[in-house]
Amino acid sequence: MNGLIDSLPLEDFPFAGQLWVYKVFAIVFASLILAYVGKLILDRVEARATVSPSVWDDALVIALRRPLWVLIWSMGLLWAARITALEMDEDFADALESMQSVLLIGLLAWFLLRLASRVEERLVDSRYLQKPMDQTTVSAIGKLLRISVVITCGLVILQTLGYSIGGVLAFGGIGGIAVGFAAKDLLANFFGGLMVYLDRPFSVGEWVRSPDKEIEGTVEHIGWRLTRIRTFDKRPIYVPNAIFTNVVLQNPSRMSHRRIFEHIGIRYDDIQHMEPIVKAVREMLKSHPDIAQDVTLMVYFDRCGASSVDFFIYCFTSPVWAEYHRVKEDVLLKVLAIVTEHEAQVAFPTSTLHVPDGLTLRGGDGELVAPSRPGAETAAQGGS
Repeated sequence: MNGLIDSLPLEDFPFAGQLWVYKVFAIVFASLILAYVGKLILDRVEARATVSPSVWDDALVIALRRPLWVLIWSMGLLWAARITALEMDEDFADALESMQSVLLIGLLAWFLLRLASRVEERLVDSRYLQKPMDQTTVSAIGKLLRISVVITCGLVILQTLGYSIGGVLAFGGIGGIAVGFAAKDLLANFFGGLMVYLDRPFSVGEWVRSPDKEIEGTVEHIGWRLTRIRTFDKRPIYVPNAIFTNVVLQNPSRMSHRRIFEHIGIRYDDIQHMEPIVKAVREMLKSHPDIAQDVTLMVYFDRCGASSVDFFIYCFTSPVWAEYHRVKEDVLLKVLAIVTEHEAQVAFPTSTLHVPDGLTLRGGDGELVAPSRPGAETAAQGGS
C-alpha cells in the first residue's frame, strides 16, 4: 500500500504539500452523505412508527430528527476546523475540542427536551391513547423534567469547562438565602403552583370560581407563577398561584348533578286543585328521562303566600350548564301545562283595597268618592 501511494504522482495534485486540505474536504463531503443517509433512515423509521400504537416510537423519531442533523454537520465542521487549527494554532484546536464536548452535551439536552415535549403532547391526545392522561398532571411532570434537564446540562457543561460543581453548588446555597428573602413572593407563587399540581383542585379547561375573590371563568393555563383564567365575557385574568392557598375555590365542572329548585304559586281560589297538581308534577318528574332518579326528588305544597299558595320542585339533572337549562325549561313548561290541565291558574301579586262604606260615582268626570257619614255635616255646622 505504501509503495502504491509512493508511486502516485502526488506532486502533480493541487495542494500537494497540504494533505489536510483534502482531509477537510473529505470530512465535509462525508458529513453531507451521512446527513442524507440519516434523513432517509429517519423517514422510513418514522413511516413505520406513525402506524404503531406506541406513544414513544414516533415521538422518539421526531425528537431525534433535528438534533441528529445538527450533530452530523456540527461534528463534521468542528472536526474539519480542528484539523485546520492543528496546522495553524494548537491552542485554538484545544478550544475547539472543548467546544465539541459542550456541543455534544447541548445537543443531548436539546433531544431530551424535544422528546419530553412530544411525549407530553401525545399523553393528552385521544388519538394516541384511549384514556388520555390529565393535562395538568402531564404539564407539571413535563415542566419538572425540562427544568431537571436544563440544570443537569448546565452543571455538566461547567464541569467540562473546568469549573468545580461543588463550588458552584456552595455558592448557590449561600446565594439562595439572599434570593429567598428578595423573591419571597415569587417563591410563594412557585410553591402555590406546586400545590395546585399536587392537590389538583382544578385542571386546564375546567370552570372555577372563588366566593372570596372576583375570580370566575375557565382555566386556560397553569404556570409556575401565574394561572390564566378566561372569564365568560372573554377577559383573561392572571392569578398569582399563592392566592389559591388562601381562598375557598369552587369547581362547578366537577359537579355530579345540577339542582332544579323552584317555587310555583297558584291562586287561593284554586286551593282545591293543589293536591292533584302536586301528584301530577311528581309523577311527571319521576318519568322524565333527564331527571336523576338516584338522588333527592321532592314536590310538596310548601307555603301560603301573600297572594298565592305555593308548592316547590326539588330535583337534579345533568351537570352540563347548557343541558341543565334545556331540561329546566322543559320541566317548567310541563309544570305550567299541568296547572292549566287542572283548571287552575298561576298566581300573580294582587292587592285588595277594603273600603267599609263602599264607593259612589260623583259628577260627570267619574270621580270615586266615599259617601259622607250621617250627621257629619250637622256636626261640622254645630262646631262653627
